[in-house]
Amino acid sequence: MIKRKYVRTRSLQNGMKIDQAIIDRMGRTLIARGAILDDYMIEALMNRGVSGVYTVEGKEDGTTEKENISEKMIEKIEELKVEDRANVKLTESVKKRVATGIAYLYNNTESDDFIDATNNIANDLMKAITDNESIAVDISALKVSDEYTFKHSVDVATMAMIIGKQHGLTEKEVYEIGIAGLLHDIGKTKIPNEILNKAGKLTDEEFLLMKQHALFGYSILKDKKELSDPVLMGVLQHHEKLNGKGYPLGVPEEKIYEYAKIISTADIYDALVTERPYKKAFSPRAAVEMIMAMTDELDINVMRSFLDSIILYPVGSTVQLSNGENAKVIENNPKYVLRPKVFGLKTGKVYDLGNDLKCANIIIK
Repeated sequence: MIKRKYVRTRSLQNGMKIDQAIIDRMGRTLIARGAILDDYMIEALMNRGVSGVYTVEGKEDGTTEKENISEKMIEKIEELKVEDRANVKLTESVKKRVATGIAYLYNNTESDDFIDATNNIANDLMKAITDNESIAVDISALKVSDEYTFKHSVDVATMAMIIGKQHGLTEKEVYEIGIAGLLHDIGKTKIPNEILNKAGKLTDEEFLLMKQHALFGYSILKDKKELSDPVLMGVLQHHEKLNGKGYPLGVPEEKIYEYAKIISTADIYDALVTERPYKKAFSPRAAVEMIMAMTDELDINVMRSFLDSIILYPVGSTVQLSNGENAKVIENNPKYVLRPKVFGLKTGKVYDLGNDLKCANIIIK
């Protein structure tokens, strides 16, 4: 059985396995998640002011049984399935370039090549969208880096571009919102490592400082003449809310730029479904439901574009239904992203979760 627990740094011992990545303010991984700690690493944690980390011990039970799918069922699934809408696909070579590029940006905010490097990444993402005529994004397929800050920046940029496309933005605006998405967290390079890496709850003072990262990002970028005002405001306002209770400035709805409204939705979704040292990841279903409940904070039209843009359960993936049966997804319905059509692997029944009233009480767990 896997056991995860929080251990104060002074209580760490040789041989413990760390269950979080330790990164510096430039986004560089100092200790990778899963590393076996030694005296040198423990001393480094203490010297950097990291008060504690999560560790993990034990092994998977290995008791999960796989479904046995007959050839006849496989044939039936192939006959029934309807391929997903065209979604963003990043080749391994593009992922490598993007990962290298985003790391460069966070490590070289004052470089003369900063804008060129940003444009190179945005060009790669734009090409991936236009080449495939993509109108949707499968967030589980985007991973470009094991490091959270870099992965999150690319995920948010890609989602924002697709949401923007669904929302009716021009090609130029889709490109620009990609730039804003890539740079939305650049201000975190100004946040101390001990706060970025803190496994527990932030103090009020620490949280106040963390809430300034959007302002720090704006300060880093405001003198870069190549960046338009909507891009700069997308970075500055990506944590602002329609009810005026966002940060860092608490501006009302009418003063929030469109790019910021789109990036905010993508940012929240990706943060919810990603595991962090201080929280477990929410399921895609739970994350979407939480976003759908944020009608006083997020723009309702952007929310609709978001729901039209994401593929939660790709065709061919296996899901568990609330009736206890495992099933294969055979068709998605953009109008009901939480309720695709699935094929039961035990009964051989087709459950149309979005349209069949007989399936109203069945959900994907």
